[in-house]
Parts: sequence; structure tokens; C-alpha cells
Amino acid sequence: MTVTPGGAKPLLPGATAAVASGVALAVAFPGLDIGPLALIALVPLFWSWRDATPARCALFGLLAGVAFFSIHLWWVVYFGTVAIVPFIAALSIYWAATGYVIGFLHRLNVRSPLIVAATWVCFEAVRTSWPLGGFPWGQPGVALHDFPVARAVAEWGGIPLVTFIVVLFNALLVEAIIGWQSRSQNNQGFKVTVVSLVGVIAFVGLADLFRFTATPTGSLRIAMLQGNDLNRPLTQKEVDSDYLTRRHLELAAELRGKYDLIVFPESGLMSDPESDQRLMLRLRKIAREHDSFLMVNVVDEQARGKRYNANRLYSPSGLLVGTYAKQHLVPFGEYVPWRESLKFISALQQVPRDLDPGEKAVVFDLNGTPIGTVICFESAFGPLVRESVRKGAQAIVVTTNNRSFRRSANSVQHLALSQMNAAAVARPMLQSSISGTTAVISASGDVSHATRLFENQVVSARITTTIGDTPYVRYGAWVVWSCLACVFTALILGLNRRRVSA
Repeated sequence: MTVTPGGAKPLLPGATAAVASGVALAVAFPGLDIGPLALIALVPLFWSWRDATPARCALFGLLAGVAFFSIHLWWVVYFGTVAIVPFIAALSIYWAATGYVIGFLHRLNVRSPLIVAATWVCFEAVRTSWPLGGFPWGQPGVALHDFPVARAVAEWGGIPLVTFIVVLFNALLVEAIIGWQSRSQNNQGFKVTVVSLVGVIAFVGLADLFRFTATPTGSLRIAMLQGNDLNRPLTQKEVDSDYLTRRHLELAAELRGKYDLIVFPESGLMSDPESDQRLMLRLRKIAREHDSFLMVNVVDEQARGKRYNANRLYSPSGLLVGTYAKQHLVPFGEYVPWRESLKFISALQQVPRDLDPGEKAVVFDLNGTPIGTVICFESAFGPLVRESVRKGAQAIVVTTNNRSFRRSANSVQHLALSQMNAAAVARPMLQSSISGTTAVISASGDVSHATRLFENQVVSARITTTIGDTPYVRYGAWVVWSCLACVFTALILGLNRRRVSA
């Protein structure tokens, strides 16, 4: 490769490779959804990192992150153009930090595809939990959501383990390519890389062969109501006439026969039946007609000075069984951090009052069948879903409102995350959306009964409830802790090696 007069390698090839990786990985996700591309998408980025300084590795990571998140999360523009630039930049910094650490380890003469994968998982763990609770979209392992073998791996360690395998495979491919080009000088290294690639494939195959089999406990006949057909904000006239409540009640009137559970999606009702007696009477009538429990989503203002985004469960007789308050609120969507400092941003006036977070998972008793629930993007967080299962849930209900993102890929990306987490905990998941995509996810992560966006529909299905703890349910974030130990050990060894050689 040619060098600049100062001796440094030119930026353009590495920068181009980094951007190519970001674009390729974005294409692997829904909506284009070419999942297998994730297995090679990061090769150009890792090639650009190989001989670069830590600063350049950080730069290339930043460029790849900007390219990826700008495509994958383009729908953030619906929050306003003022949101997307800082949001994309903030997420991309994690990729930059990953590159810097890997580049620094290279300077310490610590090179290993294993270290690359472990470092990536560590920074993904931070990104999906901090700040403001984190943001889980864009984890490479989720690109393989439609592949049963990837979901089998998730049972062993959740999405982080699938991401680790995907990143490791990419890093090994880089080593294999370089080893092939210089095999006459480094034949042993090339053989080790090939053996490692075979080992990764064998591990995945064994994870699938010995996948966890959940124990069926029974079945539930369920109905989910998708009642918003307006690809736009409601007019004031529609708000005044309780448009969304009426549309969902009209769908409920189409139901026939007995159900075990009928689900109204997030924002499907425009008032709380606990304070709206007329609505309560109509819901009780539906429950009695179908001898069914009802799950409804409300803004709960029953506690003085508190406002919760909550799911309520009513018995077939219309009695309140319990309430779950959403624990992980959407920053700048359900509350505004640093509101006083950011009041100059007019778009934040769309959230005039903050919601309050709930404090714990709730598992409802559905005639002897424990069911858990999460609200909206909580289903994308493995630890929250795992918490419900640890409390005994045999199925998980997700009520969600993705209508703010119109016909973007947001809803199918959300569904893919739910798929992976359903498989990780081996529980069926009901994704009930006000405008789509509503779907039934089996305990193995298979999707059925998926709806179209902005079409009023009733999803009626029978699901099999399950028990049994997958390794992920039992051991939680063991993958992340193992990766952290691996990176820490690599840093200690590298620093010690440099000290000894100094």
C-alpha cells in the first residue's frame, strides 16, 4: 500500500471500508432483511482496523456507526430533524470506542478475533443499558432473527451470545483472508484460523442440536385488536370523539365465541376505565360475552401525583386483577431528561408532562396460568423479559404503539427483537400493536399471524404456554461478564508485556 509523505497510511481506503461495513450491516436488518449478510458485513471494518492507530480505529468505527445507524434508524426523523443528528452521533460513539480499544490492544501486540468479538459485546452491553436505560436496536445478532439456529444460540446466552458469534465469524474471516494471502509465510496461523472457523460453525450446530425444549403447560385462545388505520396524527375532532377507543370496541364486537384473553394495544383506549364508568361498562360486557380476561393499556393516574403507562388486566366478570406500570420509559417520548436545559427545543413540547416509571415486573394469574407483560420497546430488552419469566410467566404480552413511525421499518425491527428475546426465554410472546405489526411469536421464536401496517384487524390464535428455564434465563448476562473478563485480561497481559520489554 502506498503511504503519505509523513509515513502514515492514507485515510480513504480505511474510511471507505468502514462506511461499506455500516451500509452492509444495515441491509442485513429489517426492512431489506438480508440476514446472512451480517456474517460478512463487518469484514471491511475489521480490515481497516488491522494496522491502524487507536485514533484511526476510533475514526473508522465512528464512520461505520454513522453509516449503519443513519440507515437502520432513519425513522428517528419522525421525532424531528433536531433529534436524529445527536442520536446517531451518540450511538456511533460506542463503535468508535470499540475501535479505539481494539487499536490500543493492537499497539500492545494483543491480536485475536476473540478479543475483537469480546470488545464489541462489552460496548454493546453498555450501549443497550446506558445512558437513560440504553437503546437495544442494531445489535448484529438480531439480523439473524429469522434463522432457527441463531435463535437456538440465543437460548444459551441471549442476544449478546448471537452477537458475539456474528462478530467473531467476521473477525475470523479477516484473519482467514489475510492468512490465505500470506500462507506461504504463515501457514500455521492460517490453519489455526480455519480450525477456529470450523469450531464456531460446530458450536452453533451443537447449540441447535442440544437446544432447550420448553415444557408445554396448556393453551390459551387469544385475540389481539389492531384498530388504528390512520397513518397520521389524530385531528382534534377525532380526539374529542374518542376515535381510537371506538375503533377498538368495534373490532371487539366482531369477536365470536369464548376467549381466554383479549388484548387492547398500547394507546388503544383514550381513557382509563377506572375513571371512565361508561367505558368500564362496555369492557365488562365484552368480558362477559366471551368469558374472557381483558388486557388494556391506559395512562394510569390513580396514584396521587403519579402518571404511569400501564397495562391493566380485568377478569371475565370485569373485576380488576392487577396493573403493570411500564418500568423502562422512552426518553424524549414518554419523559424529557434535562427538561429545563432543553426547553429551547420546541419539538419537546410534544411531551408536555413526564410519565413516571414503574418499579417491578408483574405476573398476572389467568385462571391458573401466569402471564407476564411488557410495554412497547421493553420487549427489546432481554433482562426485562427474563425478569417476567423468572417470576413464573408462561407467556408474555407486549402492548405497543409504533404508529409514530408511520410505514418505516421500525415495527418489523421491533418484532425481530421480540422474536430473539422470546426464543431466549422459551416463552410465547403476543405482540399487540395499535397500527402494526401485530403478531404471535412462539416459544421458539417463530412468527405467525403478522398483520399489515395501518389496517384494522383482529388476530385470533391459540398459543401454547410453556415452563422451563433456558440457560439464558438461569444465568442471565454471563456472556457479557465473560467478555468483560476477556478484554480486561487482554489489557493486563498487553500492558505487562510492554512493561517487561521496555
